[in-house]
Amino acid sequence: MGTSNWKLSQLILAFVITGSIAPFVRVERVFAGDQPTEAQIFEALKPTVKTRAFGGGSASDDGKAIEDRRFIQRLRTRSPRGLAPEERDKAAEIAKERPSIDLEVTFDYDSAIIDPQAAPVLAALGKALSRKEFKGVVCLVNGHTDGKGGAEYNQDLSERRAEAVKRFLVEKLGLASENLVPIGYGKTQLKNAADPFAGENRRVQIVNTEIK
Repeated sequence: MGTSNWKLSQLILAFVITGSIAPFVRVERVFAGDQPTEAQIFEALKPTVKTRAFGGGSASDDGKAIEDRRFIQRLRTRSPRGLAPEERDKAAEIAKERPSIDLEVTFDYDSAIIDPQAAPVLAALGKALSRKEFKGVVCLVNGHTDGKGGAEYNQDLSERRAEAVKRFLVEKLGLASENLVPIGYGKTQLKNAADPFAGENRRVQIVNTEIK
């Protein structure tokens, strides 16, 4: 395999902003064959702006937003290893309604040591999150594995990898530790369920939890 093809297979990233059908959720999908730039990451993670232009919102919408915010605030002091399955599920539901980006961050085999090749994309992520628009914003750092191996093993590995990405962003790039919440999902949320061993399943998802 040529160098360019190898690089492509390792660094393919899919920008994905997912959301519910609610009118205030921005839905966009961008694919790129190389590492994202700081500007591209910024655009993907810009805070969602909630509007009432189409059909209006409701008190229940506002109540859910407050509840979600309180839940995220509680997670800021928690370790991913201490989260209950229902807490991970709730965080996953919140992530579906927020701007997010999936990055294939490469690690050493069977470990949570970040491969040097992943440094540029994490540096771009760190610069984007350092912009004033993200000051005080809490982001989820969701770790995912492919389908190889047992559930317990992959859960532990995904937690360690999410923590490793947070540690890199904090120690190398100076981001605030309390604004990064690592969560591991193991192999429970395969991006490509048709091919459980596909590289795109081994990813780190960054989620901006804020709604303006």
